[in-house]
Amino acid sequence: MPIRTVVWGENVHEQQNKIVAGLYPNGMHDCIADALNADPEIEATTATLQDPEHGLSEERLANTDVLVWWGHAAHGDVADEIVERVCDAVWSGMGMMFLHSAHFAKPFKRLMGAPCNLTWREAGERERLWVTSRNHPITNGLPDSFELEMEEMYGEPFGVPEPLETVFISWFQGGEVFRSGLTYKRGAGNIFYFRPGHETYPTYHNANVQTVLKNGVKWAFNPMTRISDPNAAPNVPVDAAPEKIEERGPKLHEEGEDGYR
Repeated sequence: MPIRTVVWGENVHEQQNKIVAGLYPNGMHDCIADALNADPEIEATTATLQDPEHGLSEERLANTDVLVWWGHAAHGDVADEIVERVCDAVWSGMGMMFLHSAHFAKPFKRLMGAPCNLTWREAGERERLWVTSRNHPITNGLPDSFELEMEEMYGEPFGVPEPLETVFISWFQGGEVFRSGLTYKRGAGNIFYFRPGHETYPTYHNANVQTVLKNGVKWAFNPMTRISDPNAAPNVPVDAAPEKIEERGPKLHEEGEDGYR
């Protein structure tokens, strides 16, 4: 059974900027989905900010193995209810891949619990991405390094938690470097952040970038059954303790009380 993937795009610059529309006439989300669908192990569909519930209903997320997220101009327009819904799905076991300026997306910041800030410059610089974790599944089929002729610069320091692994590091023509491929585990969900993808450049048409996207989806996929309620914090009664104990001492909580949150 293929990995059920939803590519989410805010679909704003494609409608407002002629350069972006020329590079991605059907939207960046469609370009990314087309690249993923070239792999028989992946089945990708799309959703956008403009769709009802941003295209991310509870039912759709329940049937999504990996969610790919690209955003830039409209982070603040994403409804908080949908953000919590996405985070719950990740904590339950859904895989997640955040692309480029999705470092400031609400779900990414919520899952990282950090500012996720960085330095940047839009100057069409050459970027060289180096593989820093050889034999990692995300780097399968890639050379030790590859170049993008034009990209937006992102520079360190990158205000995110220490990752499980740093898979790529980028060097830019202006001299800055950046950790461009980071993996995380949040709850039962695998998360991959991949930096390239500024909308005025043809980044998602690049064969090496498309390889990373396909590998990233496969890495993020968790085949285990989802956790039904990742926020549950149940009380364990005395008579249900693994070892026999006797209750003693004063109590703060009443029997059957949910507890404080």
